[in-house]
Amino acid sequence: MALRRTHTGETAPRTRAWRLRHTLLGCALAAVLLAGCSPQVHQQGHVRDADALAEIKPGVQTRAEVARLLGTPSAIGTFDDANWYYITRRSETTAFYAPELVDQSITVISFDEDGVVAEVASVSLEEARAIEVVEDETPTRGRELSLLEQLFGNIGRPAAPTR
Repeated sequence: MALRRTHTGETAPRTRAWRLRHTLLGCALAAVLLAGCSPQVHQQGHVRDADALAEIKPGVQTRAEVARLLGTPSAIGTFDDANWYYITRRSETTAFYAPELVDQSITVISFDEDGVVAEVASVSLEEARAIEVVEDETPTRGRELSLLEQLFGNIGRPAAPTR
């Protein structure tokens, strides 16, 4: 390898290969750093099969046939089992930020009293409503115990009988 002297008296490599190697190393490092900024996609819930969903017709299929075609539902109605919900969510996470919901679809299958499909409906992310969680506490009756009462409150009280 040919060396040349710099104005400070040090020797430095002169080859193009050295520069090319360092340039490629810098590009590879930049690519790795940028790859960390690309979002990670998270698919959750039911995997939607359009062909299987197209087979479900109101008045034809029963619950067992729907379960065979689509699998078990993501959720069933809270107060009655007349509605089955198949929920699909896709979110993206970039670096250290909180996940962002990108797409959500809910397929609602309603059954009649005989367990036959009555209706098939879809709900998209645009139709969803945000629910605000209330952070209040429910008050309880009784008295508040101080720290000393909590620590020394049972001293002098008889122990509960054991069997």
